[in-house]
Amino acid sequence: MPTCEVCFRQCKLEEGQTGFCGGRICRDEQVVAANYGRLTSVALDPIEKKPLKMFMPKSMILSLGSYGCNLRCPFCQNSSISWSQRAFEFKDRADFYEPEEIVKTALELRPRGNIGLAFTYNEPLIGYEFVRDTAKLAKEAGLQNVLVTNGTATQKVLKEILPYIDAMNIDLKAFTNHFYHDFIGGDFQMVKDFITTAAQSCHVELTTLIIPGENDSEEEIRELSAWTAALENQSGKKIPLHITRFFPAFKLTDKEPTPVSTILRLVEIAKENLEFVFPGNI
Repeated sequence: MPTCEVCFRQCKLEEGQTGFCGGRICRDEQVVAANYGRLTSVALDPIEKKPLKMFMPKSMILSLGSYGCNLRCPFCQNSSISWSQRAFEFKDRADFYEPEEIVKTALELRPRGNIGLAFTYNEPLIGYEFVRDTAKLAKEAGLQNVLVTNGTATQKVLKEILPYIDAMNIDLKAFTNHFYHDFIGGDFQMVKDFITTAAQSCHVELTTLIIPGENDSEEEIRELSAWTAALENQSGKKIPLHITRFFPAFKLTDKEPTPVSTILRLVEIAKENLEFVFPGNI
């Protein structure tokens, strides 16, 4: 029975069976991306919306999203294309685009300030083959490639795409095993390893969404920012951190929005270790 090697779940799939993420399937005894080229969202966005504050600021970027995700964040802001029932209905409705079509469109949008492609909205790396193929063509055409990801992917997958990626925003959703394992069904160590490798190769910015009572302690942000500072020293590159305000969404509507005062306080704490820390959603 073939095994998917994209993330820690290592789904074993029978012929025709779809993996946990909803975006990979077993075909002809191989696990492949069922969502290859299937786009649910396309938009020309400001680069700051990714968010990237220190990579080609004030530019625009053609942003692409498919469907499916390998995490189960109850606060997901893109639930309609990630892991809700509605998301998996997109399997039959998503339009198909070849990588060549995407790159052609990106080039045509240069007069509107477009610098390249951003793979975003759902989790792009469950369909890493499309990211790899499209980013390679974009790079050959002189375009920039941006990846917005939860970082829940193996080193094998990361090394497939790294030669073509110029910048990443990676969600570091918290800094405890408890949060990753019990709250969102993830793998904390895999994400840290992903960030560590990515930071050696391209521009990396991190985003942490602060959820009241879950990951909002001063101690946790001190640990997170100290770890990031150590990685800066190791990579020789600055790694900006975005500390972002939570608003009730999806299945987590019983919490109040994060107080602005909490975000501002945690930004100052993170600045004890990092030079570049930005508040978000305030």
